[in-house]
Amino acid sequence: MDFVFGREAAAARRDGRPLVALESTLITHGLPYPLNVETASNMEAAVREEGAVPATVALMEGVVRIGLDSDDLEALGKSRSARKCSRRDLPIALARREWGGTTVAATMFLAHRAGIRIFATGGIGGVHRGHPFDISADVEELGRTPVTVVCAGAKAILDLPLTLEALETRGVPVVGFGCDTFPAFYSRSSGLPVDIRCDTPDEVAALMEARDELQLSAGILVCAPPPSEAEVPADEIEHAIAAALLEADATGIRGKEVTPFLLARVSELTDRRSQSANVALLENNARIAARIARSL
Repeated sequence: MDFVFGREAAAARRDGRPLVALESTLITHGLPYPLNVETASNMEAAVREEGAVPATVALMEGVVRIGLDSDDLEALGKSRSARKCSRRDLPIALARREWGGTTVAATMFLAHRAGIRIFATGGIGGVHRGHPFDISADVEELGRTPVTVVCAGAKAILDLPLTLEALETRGVPVVGFGCDTFPAFYSRSSGLPVDIRCDTPDEVAALMEARDELQLSAGILVCAPPPSEAEVPADEIEHAIAAALLEADATGIRGKEVTPFLLARVSELTDRRSQSANVALLENNARIAARIARSL
């Protein structure tokens, strides 16, 4: 499988500068145009401001792209035919020469193949509420691919206690970055404990080095709370999530369509406050990932 590196990412690899992978489903499926392109651009800018180099991962006409320029981001943001690509979808999109936005699982896989050790996203997938056997491929990928993922926890629409159990079973350390409890995506705390608290990028880098010395295959999940000014209180967001879940069940929405539907409906029910929180935490996570990449 051939990778095409953007000019900035290729130069960083050549010069040994720190790289941070960024996913692209937030562009193709997560946010509406033009907010999707604006948010992706701001995440890239945040990585640069912290002294690292962004490498947004996507598929464009069946080619794996590691690092996109502004025209690529715009084209991806306007695409209405891009496939939502998890690990299982990659060979399909490649064979059919499709456009694709990469999920957490697919971005981890491709970043690891490209030699990138750290990746920033919003929230990971996990165990779905009321459907304990419906487990996101993100959880499986974290259990087998040694990439560190910086996020704001798992998406709040999921069953967070079961998601943490699933991560534990797969040997994934859950790190609270500046916090003692697992963030709840839109809210700063779920009340659930993390495995360890780290307050500096150097502490996370030390964990990554220890993991590699042990030759463990699992990733590390670094969880940072959303900025306090953007937080949606847990009780408010829970009310909106419950209503959105009832609508999804009533309309028969299943599979990969569930998460985009729930996120969009929760945004509507909170007068876009959840969307604003999502945008803020994405940029915050990009900054933290860049600082960790520099420490490495």
